[in-house]
Amino acid sequence: MPERRHLISIDDLTDEDLRWIVRRGTEFSAGQAEDARSLSEAIVGVLFRKTSTRTRTAFSAGALRLGAKLIAFGPGDLQENTGESVEDTAAVLSGMIDVLVARTAGPEAELRAYAGQRRMSVINAMSAAEHPTQALTDLTTITRHFGRIEGVRVLYVGEGNNTASALTLAMSRYADTELYLRTPPGYGVERSFLDRAEVSAKRGGAIVEQRHDMADLPPVDVVYTTRWQTTGTTKPTPDWREVFAPFQINEAVMNACAGAVFMHDLPAHRGEEVTAAVLDGPASIAFAQAENKYHSARAVLEWCASGPVAE
Repeated sequence: MPERRHLISIDDLTDEDLRWIVRRGTEFSAGQAEDARSLSEAIVGVLFRKTSTRTRTAFSAGALRLGAKLIAFGPGDLQENTGESVEDTAAVLSGMIDVLVARTAGPEAELRAYAGQRRMSVINAMSAAEHPTQALTDLTTITRHFGRIEGVRVLYVGEGNNTASALTLAMSRYADTELYLRTPPGYGVERSFLDRAEVSAKRGGAIVEQRHDMADLPPVDVVYTTRWQTTGTTKPTPDWREVFAPFQINEAVMNACAGAVFMHDLPAHRGEEVTAAVLDGPASIAFAQAENKYHSARAVLEWCASGPVAE
């Protein structure tokens, strides 16, 4: 098998890697690569310690569609629960499987420990700080809808969670993009992600801006939100719903962003972060976005385990 690659953060990808994965995901989404069996010799392990509908199904179905064999680990299946170290677990697994797709919802350092060996690729299916495969899905969806990412303007509204952090790192890699983050006070994207994104943004003339209000919404092509209660987390203050209430995506927000499409990483809670009229309305591409997680997962698996396909 080719040299193993890991995807723990968007920062692990070169600009060329990022564009290849998005382009390949777009090809899968457009039905232009359905005969690919590039993982026919691979075994993929799927470890999810937290609930998942889209990401777990996308990587499981994607691995099978690419010809791989699949092993699913539940949250209580590995001997880490009896005290074995992550490093020892990784050393053992890497002698038996080729790729580990892991949702820990914990610190990135744990995934880096899994990636400390040289025989098994590790894919971050969501950590506490970043959800890189969601950002790749989002870029695939934007490409499918607009035919490009360069110059696309996105308004992200809601908690500065792991989805927002990954989107910030990914969007800033593309020339002339504009990402406006409107996050509740005390719930913004962490400064470290903004600082890293600003370095990328300067190279290509991109804009990354964070504010903590909903005044003076800019003209955009995409309005994006996520649910207010991120998987595996709790809010530190009991009155958080009052803080989040002004950040709901409703018809007034969509009217202010005339012509924009609506995206949501799902699951959604109608009446909280988004109204039913928006999520189920004509501007919503949220369920096409969900399907693209499957297409993007196949691209990530190919990149990690078999390398870019010759063009």
